[in-house]
Amino acid sequence: MPLEGIRVLDLTRLLPGPYCSLMLADFGADVIKIEDPKLGDYTRWGDPKIGEASAMFHSLNRNKRSVSLDLKKEENKQIFIELVKTADVLVESFRPGVMDRLGLGYEELKKHNPKLIYCAITSYGQTGPYKDIPGHDINFLSYSGLLELQGEQGRKPVSSSVQIGDIGGGSLMAVIGILVSIIDAKKSGKGQFIDISMLDGAVSWMQTFLPAFLATGELPKRGELVLNGRLACYETYETKDNRFISVGALEFKFWKNFCQVIGKEDLISQLNAPADQQTSIKNDIQAVIGTKTLNEWVNLFEGVDACVAPVLTMEEMVHDPQIRHRGMIEEVSHPQHGTMRQVANPIKLSRTQAKTVRQAPGHGEHNDEILQELGVLFKPFKE
Repeated sequence: MPLEGIRVLDLTRLLPGPYCSLMLADFGADVIKIEDPKLGDYTRWGDPKIGEASAMFHSLNRNKRSVSLDLKKEENKQIFIELVKTADVLVESFRPGVMDRLGLGYEELKKHNPKLIYCAITSYGQTGPYKDIPGHDINFLSYSGLLELQGEQGRKPVSSSVQIGDIGGGSLMAVIGILVSIIDAKKSGKGQFIDISMLDGAVSWMQTFLPAFLATGELPKRGELVLNGRLACYETYETKDNRFISVGALEFKFWKNFCQVIGKEDLISQLNAPADQQTSIKNDIQAVIGTKTLNEWVNLFEGVDACVAPVLTMEEMVHDPQIRHRGMIEEVSHPQHGTMRQVANPIKLSRTQAKTVRQAPGHGEHNDEILQELGVLFKPFKE
């Protein structure tokens, strides 16, 4: 496995940190979840459950081991420091200063392991006027200006159904920072501190419209972005059976094919019509799309290059032939709970595939195993 031999200490919980360490664990990193002895990772306790843990926890925490440590207790701190001495990477998502107050911040830990790569995932970063305030995905998107632009013209902003700031701005940026730092450490022999702000990450995602604003000073408006409501060729339309198709016919060749299939050849020349005409074009298209069911349109567009797709439900997506072919929903065997379905790793490598080699751990399941590896007593866990 590509990351075999890399040990990651994961102090995070919920979504951004565990998704980051999942990407590493799936490719062979030895990820050790360090959990509070009382509650542990909060996602354990959500619904629906498979056994004693939530389905979400099982999906996010496969291929990891769990140790329960109370980092406020001196003996547990010493065990943690011994683990740090063996680690390549540490990931945490506390507010800035929490680890320092525990006496376990980066400056202290690098005394014990100068090669340690320390990644902190926070709402707003380690510096700046917002560094100490709490936040969730909706807040990061609000401050970034992204939420202001999500939704339809003349209506309120619409929250995303997935966590753009948490995963796109936090988890994935952390994975990249960690991998870059691992490569650098092989050259320099030194670790470093990685400061990941989920707000920063959300801002960096706005490449299709933020550069234009920076260049012109012209504010983009909700429902008027090229790829979010402005163009008739890039829109969703409701079918006769109250389902939807998506159209992404941005290029002329796709738009031409689309218009021909729906019998609206008069619209072919209007692909790039002014914004004030696009609404009329959308209405014309909607009137046609509303005359047939989703399946009828899918059949009509089969084999046609028009960038048209059905808007699927979760159930339909799971059984979609492309999703099945790519193995994005995998079946794994659990020794207690039998076969369960999980979201597979999306990164496909030709030689070293991601693997599920162990199921999500029980709370503190690997206390004995890891303590034996360290050669220390089990006493602190009996207190």
